[in-house]
Amino acid sequence: MNGVTEKPRILLIGKQGQVAWELARALAPHAQLVAADLPELDLNSPKLIATWVKDVRPHFIVNAAAYTDVEKAEDESELAMAINGTAPGLLAQAAKAIDATLIHYSTDYVFSGDAPKNADSLGYTESLQTGSINVYGKTKQAGEAAIKAVSGKYFIFRTSWVYGLRGKNFLLSILRAAQTRETLNVVNDQIGTPTWCRLLAEMTTGVILKCQDPEFLESTTGLYHLTGKGRTSWYGFAKSIIDAASFAHDFKVKEILPVPTSAYPTKAVRPAYALLDCRKFEKTFNLRLPHWEKSLKEAMSEFSIDCLAP
Repeated sequence: MNGVTEKPRILLIGKQGQVAWELARALAPHAQLVAADLPELDLNSPKLIATWVKDVRPHFIVNAAAYTDVEKAEDESELAMAINGTAPGLLAQAAKAIDATLIHYSTDYVFSGDAPKNADSLGYTESLQTGSINVYGKTKQAGEAAIKAVSGKYFIFRTSWVYGLRGKNFLLSILRAAQTRETLNVVNDQIGTPTWCRLLAEMTTGVILKCQDPEFLESTTGLYHLTGKGRTSWYGFAKSIIDAASFAHDFKVKEILPVPTSAYPTKAVRPAYALLDCRKFEKTFNLRLPHWEKSLKEAMSEFSIDCLAP
C-alpha cells in the first residue's frame, strides 16, 4: 500500500468541523496525521487541492469537509456544487495519482425520501437508485459520481442526522432552545437515524486499520452506509435528547410537541424517509454499529453547559 511500513500518513481535510474534530483524536494514535482546513486548503480551489496532496503524499485522504447548509444551498448552488460535487472528484484524481485511498462522507439526502420496498424495512441499501429532492442532496450525489468515475481506491460512507457536542447540529440546537422556551414544536413525520460524529470517527479508524492489508483494501473499496442502528423521528430524537440531559441541567422547556413537516415550510425539501441499511458495512468490516440511543447516552454523559456557549 504505497510503501506503508508503520503508521499510514493521513491527510485530514476539514479539521474545524465536528466530524474531523473526532477523527483527529481517533486517528492520531494510529497515523501520521496532517490536518488542514480553510483558508490554507480550500475545496473550491483545484490548485490548492492538487498542491496539498502532492506535498503531503498521504496514504489516505479523509475528506470531512463539505458545504452542509441545506437551506443556503438552494441559493448558493454553484458554491455547494463546487465543494460537494466537483472537489471530491479532484481529490479522487489526486489520490489515484499517488496510489492513495480517498475516504469521503456522503448523505441520506441523496435519496428521494420515498420508503424503499425492502421486505425487512431496514432502509435504503447501497444498490438502490438515488434521486435527491434538494440542491444539497444533488451536490452530494454528484460528488459520489465524480469519485466513482475516477476508478481509484475509495470509500464513500453515506451517513445521516450527524450530531456532536460542538459546532452546529440538531442536538445543540434543541438544548439551546430548551434553555429559553417552555414549548418546542418538532417535526414528527421525517424518519431516520441519528449518528454521533464520534461513531463515524471510530468506524473510519477501524476501516483504515483493517486496510493496512493491501489485499483487503483492494477487495473492499466502494460505497457503504454508515449510521447508528434503529430509527426515530426528529421529534423522537428531541425527546431523547432532553430526557438524557434533564437529569443534570435545569431547562426551561416543559413540553415537546410533534408537528407535521407542513407546519414548518422550508426552502429546501427534506426527505420524509432517510433510513439507511448498514448491513453491508458491518459484514464487510466486521465492525458492530451501536443503536442510536446508546450512542446518544454516551455523548450526553460528556455534555456540559459549556457545550452551548456560542
